[in-house]
Amino acid sequence: MQKILITGGAGFIGSHLSETLLHQGHEVVALDNFNDYYSPAIKRGNIESLLSNKNYELVENEILNLNFLRDYFKKNKIDVLIHLAARAGVRPSIQQPLLYQKVNVEGTSNLLEIAKDFGVQKFIFASSSSVYGENEKLPFSEDDFVDNPISPYAATKKAGELLCYTYSHLYQLPVTCLRFFTVYGPRQRPDMAIHKFTRSIFKGEKIPMFGDGTSRRDFTYITDIIDGICKSIEHCHDYHIYNLGESKTIELLELIDLISNCVGKKAQIERLPKQPGDVPITYADISRPQREIGYQPRVDIQQGIEKFVRWYTEMADMLK
Repeated sequence: MQKILITGGAGFIGSHLSETLLHQGHEVVALDNFNDYYSPAIKRGNIESLLSNKNYELVENEILNLNFLRDYFKKNKIDVLIHLAARAGVRPSIQQPLLYQKVNVEGTSNLLEIAKDFGVQKFIFASSSSVYGENEKLPFSEDDFVDNPISPYAATKKAGELLCYTYSHLYQLPVTCLRFFTVYGPRQRPDMAIHKFTRSIFKGEKIPMFGDGTSRRDFTYITDIIDGICKSIEHCHDYHIYNLGESKTIELLELIDLISNCVGKKAQIERLPKQPGDVPITYADISRPQREIGYQPRVDIQQGIEKFVRWYTEMADMLK
C-alpha cells in the first residue's frame, strides 16, 4: 500500500484514477479547489461514492497555497504525488494567459518543491499533446522538437516538463511526464468536444464546428489513460516523458457522424472559422511507453463513443 496524493483529484481523470488506486489497495488523498471553470457540483458528484471509503481523503485547498502544502506534508507522509490539477483548454488560455501561467507553472513549481523537501518517492506530471504545436512529423514522438507551442496552455505544459526535468536532475527526484492525447469517457468535462457534441445532438442544437472539419485528433479512452498512469507509477524512475494516446486519428466530421449514429439523431452543424491555437492534427507514437512500461490502449474510438453515449443517456437528466 502506498499513500498517493492526486491534485485535481475530483476532476474527470482524477476521480477515475482515485477509484482505480483505491481498488488496488492504496490510500488516496484527493486535493481539489473546486474552481468554477465548470460546475463544482459535477466534480463533487464525481467523487461522491468515494467519500465513505476509509482509505480516501478529500482535501479542499489550492496548489498555489504553499504554506498549506508545507503544513499538510509535515503531518502526512506522501509516497507518490500525481499532479493532474491545471487550468485546462487551449482557447480559454488565450483569453486568460496570466491565470494559466500562475496556476500551471507556479502551481507545478510549488508541488515540485514540496516533493523535494518532503521526500516524495515518485512524481507524475500530467502534460499534454498540445506541446507538439503544429508539428508536421507524424506520428508525434517524445523526441520531437517541442519549442514552438501555439497557445499559452501549451506553453505552460512545456514549462512544467522543463521544471520537472530540472528537479529530477538536481535532486534525483523520479519524475514521469505523461503527454495525454485528448482524453474522453464518462465524466468528461462538459466543454470538451465529444461531450459538447453529444449534448448538442441530444438537444437538437447546432454543433459549433471550427474550421472545415478536416482536422484530426488522437482520442484516448479514460480507462487506457488510467492504465497508463498506473503503469507509470510502477515504473517511475529517473526522468521520463511518455505519450499516452490511442495512436490512431479520426477526422472531425467523421467523429460527429460517429456520435450522431450512436445517439440516433442527425447532427446539425454550424460552421465557424478556425480558432487561434487549434492544431490541425494530434497523433501519438506510443512505441516508447509500449516498450518501457507495457502501455497498450484497448478501447478504440467506435467502442469508446458507444460507451460515452450510453453513459450520457443514463446521466442526461443530471447533466442538464
